[in-house]
Amino acid sequence: MIDVASALEYLHHGFSRPIVHCDLKPSNVLLDANMVAHVADFGIAKLLGEGDSMTQTRTLATIGNMAPEYGSEGIVSMKGDVYSFGILLMETFKRKKPTDDMFGGRMSLKEYIKEALPDAVVEIADANLLTGEENFADKKDGVSFILGLSVECCVEVPDERNGITQVLSTLVTIRTQFLATLAKTNEIGR
Repeated sequence: MIDVASALEYLHHGFSRPIVHCDLKPSNVLLDANMVAHVADFGIAKLLGEGDSMTQTRTLATIGNMAPEYGSEGIVSMKGDVYSFGILLMETFKRKKPTDDMFGGRMSLKEYIKEALPDAVVEIADANLLTGEENFADKKDGVSFILGLSVECCVEVPDERNGITQVLSTLVTIRTQFLATLAKTNEIGR
């Protein structure tokens, strides 16, 4: 997920004119032989004007992954990519699509995770992430922090969402803390 956030940061801030992907979802993230993630499929990406933070379009992205303002008003912005990144985090760590049959009516993937945090991480996270007794509490905390971040990315009001730079920084901090805790646990176990 850090690779994907890094790619989005590059698209949003690496040029004089920001590029908004507009359709971030699992099938548009490719893994290479070294398990490095690459963002793909720029078919509906938008190039913002210099100094612009948003534009409007009639091209729609994938249902369930696009930001509410994109679906309802066609507003494309970097904060819309952040929303989609939050949904991508949820899909990855829950292992369910936002269009899964278990979600319908008022209960969406986003609401499901939001209501379950922080107490029910074990029940909502992909069981494969929390297997084994070794470092279970550390894994659970890491997944909880990441799912909490995913909820923050999916705030309804675009101006209240963090930018991708802050999201990337938070992911790096979570990884650093998790690895430090693992190293400390391994030292104690020796």
